[in-house]
Amino acid sequence: FSLQMFSNNDEAVINKKLPKELLLRIFSFLDVVTLCRCAQVSRAWNVLALDGSNWQRIDLFDFQRDIEGRVVENISKRCGGFLRKLSLRGCLGVGDNALRTFAQNCRNIEVLNLNGCTKITDATCTSLSKFCSKLRHLDLASCTSITNLSLKALSEGCPLLEQLNISWCDQVTKDGIQALVRGCGGLKALFLKGCTQLEDEALKYIGAHCPDLVTLNLQTCLQITDDGLITICRGCHKLQSLCASGCSNITDAILNALGQNCPRLR
Repeated sequence: FSLQMFSNNDEAVINKKLPKELLLRIFSFLDVVTLCRCAQVSRAWNVLALDGSNWQRIDLFDFQRDIEGRVVENISKRCGGFLRKLSLRGCLGVGDNALRTFAQNCRNIEVLNLNGCTKITDATCTSLSKFCSKLRHLDLASCTSITNLSLKALSEGCPLLEQLNISWCDQVTKDGIQALVRGCGGLKALFLKGCTQLEDEALKYIGAHCPDLVTLNLQTCLQITDDGLITICRGCHKLQSLCASGCSNITDAILNALGQNCPRLR
C-alpha cells in the first residue's frame, strides 16, 4: 500500500475501492490492539474500528496491569448490547462501580471472566443479577470477598447460568449453594475448589436440583464425605468429570456409587 492509502484523508484509495460494509467485515477479524491502531488512521476508520459489532468478544488479560475501572466503563459504553464475551481475568484495578456500569450497558453478556479481580464484592453480582439475565458462564475464582449474597443474587437474576466458578471463595456455605441451585437448575459445570466451608448438605442441594450437571470440582473441600458425594451420584447421572482431590474423608464406597449411577464419567 502507498502512504496515500493510510493518510488521514477519508478519501484515501482504500476507502474508495472498498465499501464500508466490507471494511467493517474485515475489522471484525482483528484483535483489540489492532482495532485501536486502525481507529487512529482516519476519521472514517475510527468510526468503523470502534463500531460495537467489532467488540463482541474481548479478552484484556494481556493488559491486566493497565486496566482500570474507567477503561471497562468506556468499553461498555462503546460496545453496549453487542458485547457477548468479556475476560477481565487478573485485572486487579477493576471494582464494583465499573462493573455496575458495565452491567447496565452490556445486557446481552453471556460469558464473563472475573477470575482474580480481588476488588469485587457481592455488589457486582447484584448488578449482574439486575441487568444481565442472559449470563451463561461466570468465573469468580479467587474473588475472596464473594459471599452467599452473591449466589442468592445470581439465582434470582441469572436463570440461564450454566457454568460457575467460585473456587477459593471460602466465605460461601451450604446456604449460598442452596439459593444458587434453586434458581439456576440448568447448571452444567460448577467449580468449588477451595470452598472449605462446604459440607455434605451443600452437595445434597446440588444433587436434588442440578440433573444436567456434567462437571463438578470439589478439590480441597475438606468437610465432604461419602454421604454428600453419593447424593451427587444419584442426582447427577450426566456427570462426566468429578474432582475430589484432597477430600480426605471419602472412601472406596464412592467408587461403587459412581459406577452404578454415573455411566458417562470419564
